[in-house]
Amino acid sequence: MILCVFLPGMWVKHVMEKYGEPADRYREKGSGSELARHLLKHHGLENVKVEETPAGDHYDPVAKAVRLSPNNYAGYSLTAVTVAAHEVGHAIQDSRGESLFLARQKLVKTAIAGERLAGIMLMATPLILVLTRIPQAGAFTMVIGIGSMALSTLVHLITLPVEFDASYGKALPILKKGEYLYEGDLKHAEKILKAAALTYVAASLASLLNLGRWIAVLRR
Repeated sequence: MILCVFLPGMWVKHVMEKYGEPADRYREKGSGSELARHLLKHHGLENVKVEETPAGDHYDPVAKAVRLSPNNYAGYSLTAVTVAAHEVGHAIQDSRGESLFLARQKLVKTAIAGERLAGIMLMATPLILVLTRIPQAGAFTMVIGIGSMALSTLVHLITLPVEFDASYGKALPILKKGEYLYEGDLKHAEKILKAAALTYVAASLASLLNLGRWIAVLRR
């Protein structure tokens, strides 16, 4: 079970690093950030910024910004340009007001608050048991905490189809139709796009595993 949680993350890292070389493969065509700006302009999204970040590749719908890690922002590898296209895919989802994307954004805000509440409640359970000496009070507190964690898991599960659409419904057709990649690179780009979409799988599995542990504790 634990191996299943970590395998997706290990595979994603392997794929990204594998196609991160040669680092200058797309120097004549442009870096990840340059392709992102070009694609945004092509889709009428000049209002969306392209920024470098150490926090990992993502699209920020609040700031309207495609954010790329240093290697992908300034890099010229196949990974850099493909990941850039994936994140632009999210910007397109946002601009079109796609229902699943918007639903995820609303849930993310609630999930963040829920995770904080879950942490507080689960940490407070032993103290409440000591102070009240009522087992039901501790169980009630734990149920609230587990419920908050379940919400976080739901957000992760909704994230998956949003990510796959950004890869296969948006980025892949764009790269293929625009002929942005060198001949023979499209099949490798598909692997990168799959890896980009599966980035959240490990988080989803870890969340489910953590939730299962607390449910097991509650049943004892």
